[in-house]
Amino acid sequence: MRLPPGEEALSQDPSAEALDRQYHSLRQIRDRYPAVREDHLRYLEKWSLVRSVARTDTDRYYGFQDLGIIRQVSEGLESGASFRVVLRALVAARDGQLMLDFSQRMGEAQPVKVVALTPQRETGATPTTVAEVWPSSSAHLSLAARYFREGAVLDEGGEGDQDRARLAYRKALLLDPTLVPALVNLANIHYGLDQLVEAQALYERAMHLDAECFEAYFNLGNIHHDLGRYLDALEHYRVAVGINPAYADAHFYLAVTLEKIGHSAEAKAHWRSYRDLAPEGEWVELAKEFSE
Repeated sequence: MRLPPGEEALSQDPSAEALDRQYHSLRQIRDRYPAVREDHLRYLEKWSLVRSVARTDTDRYYGFQDLGIIRQVSEGLESGASFRVVLRALVAARDGQLMLDFSQRMGEAQPVKVVALTPQRETGATPTTVAEVWPSSSAHLSLAARYFREGAVLDEGGEGDQDRARLAYRKALLLDPTLVPALVNLANIHYGLDQLVEAQALYERAMHLDAECFEAYFNLGNIHHDLGRYLDALEHYRVAVGINPAYADAHFYLAVTLEKIGHSAEAKAHWRSYRDLAPEGEWVELAKEFSE
């Protein structure tokens, strides 16, 4: 379990009982403030208004300083205000402004791991097969393809397998430096380790080689979003949505970014797209509210 700075005590006794003594669990918060849904709390985290200080397989824990924000949300919802209105008031109070203008807040938000590549893209189009890209007559390209397939299988495993996957992707790229899927998957591993400089360089290389590489644009948008570079994130999310308009999460993060720079009217269309594309998605209730 990864702990934020200053919470070393948890590493000494990370049991649920110890966490309950020191922090407020999601279960306790929901019991105390039933108007505040779990997706509300996750969205407050995305806005850096609260932060879970610890997580287990079954619960999340928040510090005492977060209870004041959660109580304000609860009181606002119980008074009949929409979560959208409550959220914007809290952000305005935090930022000392009435509009959600662009600002860089480096280091506030924890990195958000958004997407992992799957063997096929989400566009619905028939993917290009390895055999189509690397003819069997080319021995070194075929070997690159084999290393890529090996890496893709290992990519689904644990931490040790991730190290082996990273090595396999690097071998593939030594044989074929233009192998875009290996570039993107290797970048994803660096991203998962918070090695954002390395990940960004690989995504940009993939974009240079393939202007239609949806994953590279979307994940690079995530890096810019994580770092508070919202205008750069907006640029990449828009390209990603243009390439693959059927990918719900791209609309979600585009909507979130537009909200953060005060373009709520433009965000509504993407909230609606997320709602329609992911009727069972984890953010669908918020999307319904924000799209009204």
